[in-house]
Amino acid sequence: MAALAFDYTAPWWLPGGNAQTLWAALFARRHAGPAPQWRRERWQTPDGDFVDVDTTTHAVAPDAPLLVLFHGLEGSSASQYAVAFADFAAREGLVLAVPHFRGCSGELNLAPRAYHSGDFQEIDWMLRRFATTHPGRPLLAAGVSLGGNALLRWAGEMGFAAGRTVRAVAAVCSPLDLAAGGHAIGRGFNRLVYTRMFLSTMVPKALKKLEQHPGLFDREALLAASDLYQFDNLFTAPLHGFRDTDDYWARASAKPVLSDIRVPALALNALNDPFVPAGSLPTPSQAGHQVTLWQPAQGGHVGFSVSLPPLGLPGHVMAMPAAVGHWLLAHR
Repeated sequence: MAALAFDYTAPWWLPGGNAQTLWAALFARRHAGPAPQWRRERWQTPDGDFVDVDTTTHAVAPDAPLLVLFHGLEGSSASQYAVAFADFAAREGLVLAVPHFRGCSGELNLAPRAYHSGDFQEIDWMLRRFATTHPGRPLLAAGVSLGGNALLRWAGEMGFAAGRTVRAVAAVCSPLDLAAGGHAIGRGFNRLVYTRMFLSTMVPKALKKLEQHPGLFDREALLAASDLYQFDNLFTAPLHGFRDTDDYWARASAKPVLSDIRVPALALNALNDPFVPAGSLPTPSQAGHQVTLWQPAQGGHVGFSVSLPPLGLPGHVMAMPAAVGHWLLAHR
């Protein structure tokens, strides 16, 4: 398997997983060159809905690889990691495409469903379409947090068939054991900060979904939801065919299928990720021989900020996409 480009050490001025997470999301520099420009295309889904796909517009060779990036919970092409991956793609001459999960592109989707952590059927449809519309380009795929779990779930479900679509896949800071991650984000500081942040956008979108489809769920119960477990129990699980939150988290997790992956795959998880307990991370014996586990001691949740010379401030988040991107390119 290809080696990773660097061993990550957090800057001295970012102690702990929460600081590394929040700085990266709120303040870190995301691109070295010009800000990425996107071209948006709307795809009609097989069930009569739509998804919006943003693709970089910088010049590339006709046979340049296509990197597909699946975003995290409530993410988009504007997320700091997507911008940093776009900067990497521009410097390396790749095409980067960010397909938005339903409802995440700024416009509410039409169907009485949204997206979830184990949505591997949606991943499969998207990747097949990319492969069909870009037949001359090697196809690589990465996913961040929720998107990475769904991507590895797809790779495990597909087995050898995944290799007919992609050359390699990578998951960044993904909660591969959804129950462990779900309970972790519902406690203490995580509940006060991250849970509130996610629910502040998820609840209004769910209420708009209820306006589209009256009777879809109990409005008052959803308004009373104070954590992701309750939200998933009322909205995510029943809308996507799961019995309840526990059933959803168990059946959607990628960890149980890592041993079934038959394409080169990378799972990157910092051991101090506030969302993903270190004890829940897979061990080599739980992953297939095609899976590389990168578990640095620091990095937070999609953090991995690196200091800028000469004084080491402010930091940037372009090193992680470069490391992951070069690992993927080694398998193109």
